[in-house]
Amino acid sequence: MLTVRTILLAALLSIGLAGTSLAVEKSFYSPVIFVDVENHRVLISKLGGVFYIDVPEVARPHMEKLPVSGLVDFVVDVANEGDMPVIKTWKVKSGESTCMYFNGKECK
Repeated sequence: MLTVRTILLAALLSIGLAGTSLAVEKSFYSPVIFVDVENHRVLISKLGGVFYIDVPEVARPHMEKLPVSGLVDFVVDVANEGDMPVIKTWKVKSGESTCMYFNGKECK
C-alpha cells in the first residue's frame, strides 16, 4: 500500500512540476527600437517600458530585415516570469522589409 501511495505522489508531483515549465504565448504590437544582431535579440516597447525579446536560431538569418522604427506584431513564448520572451512569429505592419512575415520557419 505504501508503494502505491509513493508512486501516485511521485506522479502528481511530476505532473505539477511539468505544468509550471510550459511556455505562455503572448503578442506584442510594437515599434522595433534596436536589432542587436550580436546578441540575437530585438529591443521593443510596451506600455512605456522597453525590453528585449530573444531571436531563436531559425530566425537569426532574417532578424536584420526587421525595420527599425517600423511597427511589428510579434508573437512570443514566455517560459518563466524572469526569462526573456522568445520570438515565434512576426508580421511587419509598417516599414520596409524583405521579410514582412516570419512564420516560425521561413520569411514570406
